[in-house]
Amino acid sequence: MGKSKREKQETDDTDVPKAKKVKTEDVEEEAVDEDADISLNDSRRWTDLPYDSKINFTSAIAKPMASKKLSKRLFKLIRKASKLSRKEHLRIGLKDVQLRIRKGETGLLVLAGDVTPIEVMCHLPAVCEEKNIPYVYVPLRADISTAVGIKRPALMVLIKHNKQYEELYNDCQTEIKLLPLPIS
Repeated sequence: MGKSKREKQETDDTDVPKAKKVKTEDVEEEAVDEDADISLNDSRRWTDLPYDSKINFTSAIAKPMASKKLSKRLFKLIRKASKLSRKEHLRIGLKDVQLRIRKGETGLLVLAGDVTPIEVMCHLPAVCEEKNIPYVYVPLRADISTAVGIKRPALMVLIKHNKQYEELYNDCQTEIKLLPLPIS
């Protein structure tokens, strides 16, 4: 006759873990071999890329794109605002920025160009144009989160005006306004 239930379970239990171990070992070996590739989860590697390489990851609607020089200034401005008081001077993330723009807050809007799916935030440039809020795209969301000082990637940040960083804010604002807007 056949095996008892207990014998079947014992043979099944011993077979399954061995198969799982083999699979996990294979995956670990592959991960070690691909260690030279850039991981999506490790934002530090993304921020170390040169600016020209970062541009390749942006979506088609990410216009106007900040130049390398303007991007550095914007990140410096974000760091200054973050050091003063993140809650008072910065609005971070899609939900918070949408809410604050709807309530009438103004400032500079910095959007990430590598957002997928783009439908999540493709309406915001039109809203900013209606409310006369200057906006600009930077290549990577990891750069925005690094400048803010958070580990989770941020899709966008709204920088509010403050007297302590007024000169840098005004310089960035005038440069953003000089950038050509995309043709609708």
